[in-house]
Amino acid sequence: MLIAISVGNTQTVIGVFEGDREAVPLKDRAPGELPGLKFSWRVATNVERTADEYALLLQELFSLKGFTLLGRAARAKDGSALSSLGELDGVALSSSVPSIAGGVREMVTRWLGVPIVVVEPGIKTGMPILYDNPKEVGADRVVNAVAALDLFGAPAIVVDLGTATTFDAISASGEYVGGSIVTGIEISMDALFARTAALPRVALTAPRHAIGRSTVESMQSGAIFGHAAVVDGLCRRIEAELGPSIVIGTGGLVSLIAPHAEKIAHVEPFLTLHGLRIVYERNIEDLRVGRGK
Repeated sequence: MLIAISVGNTQTVIGVFEGDREAVPLKDRAPGELPGLKFSWRVATNVERTADEYALLLQELFSLKGFTLLGRAARAKDGSALSSLGELDGVALSSSVPSIAGGVREMVTRWLGVPIVVVEPGIKTGMPILYDNPKEVGADRVVNAVAALDLFGAPAIVVDLGTATTFDAISASGEYVGGSIVTGIEISMDALFARTAALPRVALTAPRHAIGRSTVESMQSGAIFGHAAVVDGLCRRIEAELGPSIVIGTGGLVSLIAPHAEKIAHVEPFLTLHGLRIVYERNIEDLRVGRGK
């Protein structure tokens, strides 16, 4: 069993994998149904959490599914034999918030006692990074690209709709060639509210029409349809350089924008978790050898 943790600026996504990572045909798989993904959760990212609080959080999340995380195993809450989960083998981590990685490492060492693979410079991803400075590419962007190549092939574009909206391009040869970063939809709306005197905060839902008949509808049209237009426009520009590509949408806000973006062909909300699993598998044996295991 593997716990994959993706720490974003706003949300942290946690997944539990078990079993073989066998490809499932796209036609047979619904969004979020990744090979081997048993459970997944989204929680708020909190830079104040300590290692002990991360352990408590994991324990509570497992409890929601009827398990208690004890050492290396996830046991049924009544202490009986292992149910559908086997022993915990390790943890894979990517973090967009550098200060959080240390706390998660400490939690894994103190409470779980298993190896942890952290996506950082020097880690083996199996994907050439053609950025001018590969160390600048965020860990989440790298693992998204690795997962997209594994699940969908290439050339591909990953659109990650979160605090920021990022675009990552994978060449036909399976190389990470770069991308684009856009202000996220929630940040844009926060700025609009903060910098204008008369505009209210509005719910992020799609209005009935692009032509708003009220201030609220006009703002919603700009937020949802405008951001979808940004996604479509940038994907077309990237394809002009990369060639026709498979476009995959992911991130916490993907369900909000994808229905209105013509270029997004596939929605995979837990793409990062799948990429973490792949990177973990490509590094765990080296880590065990290094530890003398």
